[in-house]
Amino acid sequence: MTLGPLIRDLREALGYSQGRLAELLCESAGRATVCREDISRWENSKRTPGPFWLRHLAAVLEVPLTVLEDAKLHRRRFLTDMAATAIAPVVAADLISSGFSAALAADGLPLDYWQDRLNVYGRDYMSLGAAEIQRRLAHDLVVLQQHLDQPGMWEIAAKLMTLYGKTFPGSDGAKAANWYRMAAKAADRSGDDAARVWVRGRAAIALGYEGASLGMAEMFAEQAMQISDVPSLGRLNALMGKAHVAAIRGDRGTALSLLDEGRRVFDRAGSQEQTSDYAVPWWRMNVFVSLLAARLGEERLAVTAQDAAHAELPESLPRFATHLEMHKGLMLVRAGDKSGGTAYARAALDRLPPEKHSLTLRLLMQEIENGGH
Repeated sequence: MTLGPLIRDLREALGYSQGRLAELLCESAGRATVCREDISRWENSKRTPGPFWLRHLAAVLEVPLTVLEDAKLHRRRFLTDMAATAIAPVVAADLISSGFSAALAADGLPLDYWQDRLNVYGRDYMSLGAAEIQRRLAHDLVVLQQHLDQPGMWEIAAKLMTLYGKTFPGSDGAKAANWYRMAAKAADRSGDDAARVWVRGRAAIALGYEGASLGMAEMFAEQAMQISDVPSLGRLNALMGKAHVAAIRGDRGTALSLLDEGRRVFDRAGSQEQTSDYAVPWWRMNVFVSLLAARLGEERLAVTAQDAAHAELPESLPRFATHLEMHKGLMLVRAGDKSGGTAYARAALDRLPPEKHSLTLRLLMQEIENGGH
């Protein structure tokens, strides 16, 4: 394993953005400077920090220097070993305490408490960064494990696990895909077909939109569609996820056919709720369509979808406005202007505060930089 992923894991475990890590390194190093772009290059193994920066990285990331020097250390062993030392004492103690407290409670936490937590996460995911959501969810998932004594609890667990999976990039299949698989099994425990379809459909659109793990995205989509043909948000997500897979593979006819079917389902199952990850209102449907059209090179369809999304997109959700602007950058790239499209998308991403960035946006930027592939 290279050094870059270790730096990223440590940074995310502490909840730092790349920009924040750069600031802390500058404070630690005195006059020497480092910027967010340097952090990105280190994490993507495009450059390797020298001995000077390794020392300061070890100090800021709260690990022994030898951990960073041993770039071949296996990630799983690293996380396990460090759980009892540099990273996790406070966090692990809090999680363990919460879990045992929940197990020892006479009555436990009721279903409506967890339903409220689910609703809060659905809203917060739309505006908060992945690192913050991941930290909070890790705590609640430990506690929730002690309350899986009825079908309704399994449904809530499945939806929270799906959301947790979305805090990892889909390209890292060992993390995101594993959480989606567990979420699907948890949904099956609930016995609720709507939940079973929703979890699989949400995994399909997450992976398909990211352009990651296409086989896994297609598998989840097909499972969702086989469970039930009732129009629902889960089926809509599955159809749109599968449409994105087809678009990335260059199958224009299938992508547009799935889009038509998705629109029919949306007409019957679209949401009135505007600001929840568990909803698909009109503006969000058009965000899906905007990226799909950009990937297909359908400029007129993309512009129409972008205008429709902007018309109803809540001002409280600037991250999705960034998505739409980056779709325009992808359109330029697909039209042959790689440098102009990449610069346009990068400028849009840079205007969004780093703490608002999502892993999905990061993957979209990589897709644009790679020429739309």
